[in-house]
Amino acid sequence: MYSNQDIPFARPFIGHEEEAALLRVLRSGWLTTGREALAFEAEFTRFLEDPEAGLPPLHSLTVNSATSGLHLALEACGLSPGELVLVPSYTFVSTAEVVRYLHGEVVFVDTAPGTFHIDPKALEATLERLGRGEPAYAHAHGAGSFGPRGVPKAVIPVHYGGLPCAMDAIMAIARKYGLKVIEDAAHAFPSQLSRGVWAGTIGDLGVFSFYATKTLTTAEGGMVVSRDQELARRIALMRSHGIDRSVWNRYTDTRASWYYEVVAAGYKYNMPDLLAALGRVQLARAGELLDMRRKIAALYDAAFQEEDFFSLPPTGPGDARHLYPLRLNLERLSLSRDAFIEKIQAAGVGVSVHFIPLHSMPYYRQRYGLTEGDLPESMRSFQRVISLPIWPKMQDAQVERVIQVVKAIARE
Repeated sequence: MYSNQDIPFARPFIGHEEEAALLRVLRSGWLTTGREALAFEAEFTRFLEDPEAGLPPLHSLTVNSATSGLHLALEACGLSPGELVLVPSYTFVSTAEVVRYLHGEVVFVDTAPGTFHIDPKALEATLERLGRGEPAYAHAHGAGSFGPRGVPKAVIPVHYGGLPCAMDAIMAIARKYGLKVIEDAAHAFPSQLSRGVWAGTIGDLGVFSFYATKTLTTAEGGMVVSRDQELARRIALMRSHGIDRSVWNRYTDTRASWYYEVVAAGYKYNMPDLLAALGRVQLARAGELLDMRRKIAALYDAAFQEEDFFSLPPTGPGDARHLYPLRLNLERLSLSRDAFIEKIQAAGVGVSVHFIPLHSMPYYRQRYGLTEGDLPESMRSFQRVISLPIWPKMQDAQVERVIQVVKAIARE
């Protein structure tokens, strides 16, 4: 029934141009942050910038991971110990852990029904409770309230799977309550809310990931973008030990090139040129890579939309199709989601789950006294979803095999 050929869940697209870029940097004698990183930043800004929009200039800053970028973004916003940051529970651990790095408190918000995104209504309801001096959560059974109290500082919406959040509603709520908005755009390059309006550029800051499985990869790495010059300056300073001059400037400036001053207790979060060179090539082929993923998603959509066993993922015209999260209609199946995954993997097809809600994780559950049922929509999505392979250069035959395996298991 099934062949023995394995289809991985994800595989980066690396061509001759990427290989040539890496060799060029290796032979240059300069491997750390320098000319390539600066060029990557400038090119990334040009990709996202609309000169006719009349907006303040966009600043792009390379970092060594999106997690680092989120940490720097919160630090630049001045998060103080005990202040609150609202994040969706339905996200990867980075979105929440960076709050704890700075000794802030995480407030989880449920997803909107039928989506994988933070629910604006739930966000505002949580802020209203906090505004009344009440704890962040109320027990589902009405037996009391629990969770952190304090001053809300920021909200971090997550553009899950490449589909942008409802940013108009989120921005209106954030401005009403005086919150900074940090877009977790780890999945969202190149996602658009409307023509020329890119996910990651709407809030005070946006953070992109270039991890090995992402739509643009540098193996490890990320980018922080902002139109706020002061926030950008702070991030540029803090990503490299709080030193007032970059390594590139110190080694290429003939005037007292050895001298520098430490003006803040910073971090080691810079992106080396070796990875930036890879990113520049990937950026240049962003449209090509997007078309490949959209073609695969269209094949999946056509195959699964007529099947009662499945519900298609929400999508829109600006979706980057980073993930293909297929929902299982468990009421029509005789096996659990986990058993379904085991059968897919046994057939040689890679599959994953995005994500395990963070409020169900031992650390956060114990810290805030949460139960799985306290954010029911997040748990409902988690218990039904599987992520199918969707990577550039997947052959039509591979896509068809994934489809046939998934359908066959459901029909069994």
